[in-house]
Formats: sequence, C-alpha cells, structure tokens
Amino acid sequence: MPQSQGSFPPAGHEPGERWRAPYACRSSRSRGRLIGEPASATRGEFQRDRDRIIHSTAFRRLKHKTQVFVSHEGDHYRTRLTHTIEVAQIARALARALGLDEDLAEALALAHDLGHTPFGHTGEDALEECMAGFGGFDHNAQTLRIVTRLERRYADFDGLNLSWETLEGLVKHNGPLLDGEGRPTARYAKTGIPAAIFEYQHRQDLWLDSYASAEAQAAALADDIAYNAHDIDDGLRAGLFGHAELRSVPFLAELLDEIARLHPGLEAPRLTNELVRRIITRFVEDVIGEAQARLARLAPVDADAIRRAAAPVVAFSSAIETADRDIKGFLYPNMYRHPRIAPIRAQAAQVVRELFARFRAEPGAMPQEWAAGCDGLDEARRMRRIADYIAGMTDWYALDEHRRLFDVTPSLR
Repeated sequence: MPQSQGSFPPAGHEPGERWRAPYACRSSRSRGRLIGEPASATRGEFQRDRDRIIHSTAFRRLKHKTQVFVSHEGDHYRTRLTHTIEVAQIARALARALGLDEDLAEALALAHDLGHTPFGHTGEDALEECMAGFGGFDHNAQTLRIVTRLERRYADFDGLNLSWETLEGLVKHNGPLLDGEGRPTARYAKTGIPAAIFEYQHRQDLWLDSYASAEAQAAALADDIAYNAHDIDDGLRAGLFGHAELRSVPFLAELLDEIARLHPGLEAPRLTNELVRRIITRFVEDVIGEAQARLARLAPVDADAIRRAAAPVVAFSSAIETADRDIKGFLYPNMYRHPRIAPIRAQAAQVVRELFARFRAEPGAMPQEWAAGCDGLDEARRMRRIADYIAGMTDWYALDEHRRLFDVTPSLR
C-alpha cells in the first residue's frame, strides 16, 4: 500500500512512538454502547472499556484460576491473571507497531479469559459435559455473559456496557462465527452458535459473519504467543521436560543453538529465560512483518475493510505457523497430558462434576443470591445459572465449596 495511505509508519518514525493507521479502530468513531452513556471528559471509549474490565470482579478472580498448574503448586507458575497481563503486553506491542488502537487491543487481551472456569480447560471440559443438552458451555460465550449480564456494578445496567468494538472482538477474535449463507463456521458446525452469543445478537448485531478488527486479531495472536512461550517456561520449571527434549521442535532447536553460540555453558534458569524471550521476539516480529505484507496487498481504507476481508490481516507467516503447530504438538503430550498432570486433571474434573450434580439436585445449596428464584426457572435456565455460578469460581473457592458439601475432597496434588 502506498505510504500516503498510512499502512506503514511515516519516515522518521521511531520504535515505540505512537502512530495510527487509517484501518485502526477509532474511539471517536465507535459504534457505541447498547445503553447510551455520556462521553467521558478525560478518556476515550476504549480506555473506559479497558478500565471497566480491570475493575471488574471477574478480572480479579483470574488471580486464583489455573492456567495449566493448580495455583497452590507454586508461586512462580502462571495463573489466568499473569497470563492475561502477558497477553496484554504482547497485544499492545503488536498494536503499536501496526498503528492500531492500543487501548482496544489491550482491553480485548485483558478480557479474553474472563469466562474461563476454575481448573483451566479441565474445568471447562467438565462443565461442557454437565451442560450437554442445555446449550453446552463455551468460555468465549461465558465471557460475553459476564460483560453483558453477570457483572453487577452499575446502577443503570447489568454487565459492563462495553463498546460495540470490544464486544465484537471478544466474540470473533478467532474469526467469523457464521459464513456468508448464515450457517455456523467449522468451529460451531456441530454444536451451533453458543446460546449466549446467539441471544445477545438479537439485542445488538455484532456482524457474526465477518472478521473482527485488526486489534482483535492482534489480541488473539498475542494469546497464542504467550501460551507457547510461557507454557514452555512453566513446563521446564516444573521438570516435565528438559531443554534437550525441546530440540525435537526444529524452531526451538535453532534458538537453543543460537544461545549456545552466544552464551556457551549458560546455567539452566538463564538458558530458559533466553529461550523464552527469543520465542516471543521471533513470533512478534514475524506477525508484524506478515501483517504489514497483508495490509500492503489489501490496502484497507478503514477498519471495516479489515472486517470485510476474505482472510485475517494479522497472522503468522507460513514458517512461524509451522513452528506454532510444532510447539503445540510438543506441549500437548509432554505438558497438558503429562502423567504427572493427568491425575490432577481427573480430580479437578471430579470436583466440577460433583458440584454441578449437587446444585442440580439441590439448588438451595448455592448461596442465596444464586439460589433465589431457581424454583421458578425452567430446567435449561436453572442449569445455566448453576453453570454461571461454577464458572465464576476460583480454584480455591471451588475446593472450599466442595469441602462444605462433601465429606471427601480431592487434594489436587
């Protein structure tokens, strides 16, 4: 794209200096909020979204929600909160380099995991099993429920009343949910669009058949980058695998060879840090270069041109996409399904299933604010309320609730 269209920073632009491209979302042009509010005298709309997310109860709960390891296993392993902060940092870096709105990218990164259950993906899988026949459970849809219904902080509305651009990005950060014919895309072909998203769509059209903004795409890739780098860090720290095993991934072997040339005999903790920082740098720089090339070909004149594109504009190159796939292929058996982790996963799933079964049989066992009115709900809505309650639990609280209701609670160790 010609430089006059703003696809790249103008001559003399310094790294870290703010520059806004024409295809960036702009707070002043936001499609607004479902419930109208007066503009802030000191903050843009996306700044307000970011601030509301940070001050939400759901955001604070991320401190005690599992990333991979149960939080009491050690102080240095990632939790959902530390992972979220790391994703936000990478998202801001990508947004700044590409001339996007940093506040929107950061808001999306900070909110992307609000809907996760206790005990990470294990809890989500267990809750999905419990909700079979009642609309299922999807953590992206749960995030939307939290920011549009479940947070109760404001006098004038439930939820956080976030801007259209933030809600759109949360729902579609992995791509369109519907194809051009209005049918669910591959991800939802079997299950259909999650009920929470489908219901909200009737209140406010989020363009489910288009891509999200470039800011949302940047936040989604920031999540992948953070996962890859920091799960390797945590896996090495936990002793689930060593540096030698990582050499089975060509991309990582190349980085380890580079470190060995520059810093021969480096002790293990520093070697791990040098590896992690190189993973992040290579991935981030690759995304920036690939996005610039795609933007030059597309020549988008505004943010909607990004949404209407036939493919994402913020993406990995083919080489780094292969590295991403190889890293995930290594981590799945060597970390997420490691024999040391498997018993903990099984116990965590047991806690979630037993809590759900107890509340289903006895809704009054939930706290009053959740139990109130349950008798008047149809079964599907009653099950959804139970799912909302369990999904909002931290690891610690879920275990405490289980101890309150059952004689024996797994130790998750």
